[in-house]
Amino acid sequence: MGEVEAKKPRLPAFLSVPVLASLIPTAPGVGFLAVTAPLAVALGLVPLLIVLPVLAWLDRIEPEPRSSKIHAVLWGAAVAGLISVIVNSVVGLTAGERVAAVVSAPFIEEISKGLGLIWALRRKELDGVVDGIVYAGWIGLGFAVIEDFTYFAAAADEGFLWQTFVLRAVLTPFAHPLFTAWTGLAVGLAVAKGKPVFPTALWGLAIAIATHAAWNGSLVWSDATQEPIIAFVAIVLFVVLFAAAVLTVVRLRKAEQKRFTEAVPFLAHRYGLPPGDVEIFGNWRTLLSTRKGLAKSERARFDKIHSSLARAAVLHYRPGETDRVAEAVVYAQLQEARSTT
Repeated sequence: MGEVEAKKPRLPAFLSVPVLASLIPTAPGVGFLAVTAPLAVALGLVPLLIVLPVLAWLDRIEPEPRSSKIHAVLWGAAVAGLISVIVNSVVGLTAGERVAAVVSAPFIEEISKGLGLIWALRRKELDGVVDGIVYAGWIGLGFAVIEDFTYFAAAADEGFLWQTFVLRAVLTPFAHPLFTAWTGLAVGLAVAKGKPVFPTALWGLAIAIATHAAWNGSLVWSDATQEPIIAFVAIVLFVVLFAAAVLTVVRLRKAEQKRFTEAVPFLAHRYGLPPGDVEIFGNWRTLLSTRKGLAKSERARFDKIHSSLARAAVLHYRPGETDRVAEAVVYAQLQEARSTT
């Protein structure tokens, strides 16, 4: 395979022009809340403790670079957050808060989060179904955290902080990642099948918007009618939907895990891997136990090799002729990872 000279990025890998531009107005606002409402900000970080382990488990099949995950979180928090605040505020002032919550918010929030998936695709980071769900989860988590900061601060002023915290952080911390996961699933399927994302993946965005609108609508309806049973039913349905999503993700993860381990002998022959690597990466339990036994400083190199092999496996699994340029990039990444000491 030929060596590919990577272009030196103008910004660190965890940043991009949209993220940096959005952080400039967003960061001071977060800093202001941290000073004026520190409890709200602290509680807003709680969903990280719940959602992060799940995303880390899902990411084990094809470990994504830490910088890419940070970029996805920042996209959700800064880019999607800023766009949504601006649009929803305008709609709220002109058409009312209920219209903003039920119509504007689901539409603009899911589109702006979905753009983060397109950006990951543009950076050649998203290359399969599980990747699409993983990146959707990171983006949705970033958005949820920044939104919780503002919701909890407002709830504290109105005397409903703990009720709001239980609803958003304890009962439904996966709401935004789950909504956006539909877009991620559709984008990932399109990529895996070698089809154009637009318009192939629009069905996922449509489901994301619809489920988001149904969730917001049930809460608005419950508040307007003063019938808490409506919110209770909505939460139960959300839990059922979440359980169905978990089962789907587990099946997808197992299928991708199987494809990866079965592809290792072929990858070893094509890229000249030593027998020891075939033994480790060709058996999932051996892979996990080997990684667990490594020192923390050695895991980064192990994960880079694993990630490169997983990307190569996904690349060769796609229908049609293998993209030689993409394969050369993956091969260069694999060689770099193997040469790292």
